[in-house]
Amino acid sequence: MLFTELDIPGIWIIEPDVFKDGRGYFMESFKQAEFEAHIGSVPFMQENESFSCKGVLRGLHYQQAPYGQAKLVRVIQGEVLDVAVDIRAGLPSFGKHVAVVLSGDNKRQLFIPRGFAHGFKVTSETVIFQYKVDNAYKPDHEAGILYNDPALGIDWGADTSPLLLSDKDKALPLLSKATIVPLP
Repeated sequence: MLFTELDIPGIWIIEPDVFKDGRGYFMESFKQAEFEAHIGSVPFMQENESFSCKGVLRGLHYQQAPYGQAKLVRVIQGEVLDVAVDIRAGLPSFGKHVAVVLSGDNKRQLFIPRGFAHGFKVTSETVIFQYKVDNAYKPDHEAGILYNDPALGIDWGADTSPLLLSDKDKALPLLSKATIVPLP
């Protein structure tokens, strides 16, 4: 596996070794010892999966302290533009983001530590998206930031397909109005 830390400290791309032949492919999608050697110990407790269609934009979501969540995300089938926004108040990277294409073809994974808002836009016809989390989801600690907040400057791509967002995601606040509770 190849581990590459991105410009914002704590965010990593993980690229597994993929072995292909006439039957298909094989890969190890997670190896705890390698993960801990590069990133550290993250006690993942749950794995989630979603299915979405082209144009769906989910996010930007996060859990407030003490229920912040680290995530290890990947695409099983299809393609997304995956975005993580640093909401760790007081750090120089606050409000900055990374955007990475994740697909069933490139097999990349993105590790997002606690203290980030996360979202993705589906760029293929459909997508199966999977992620591990290290903390329980608590609805009363759910929060988010509006995906198109001009202060974030996220380029969601030139795709002209209409965006499909939940009513809840359409009503999320700008970063300047969002509730940011520092993580312990």
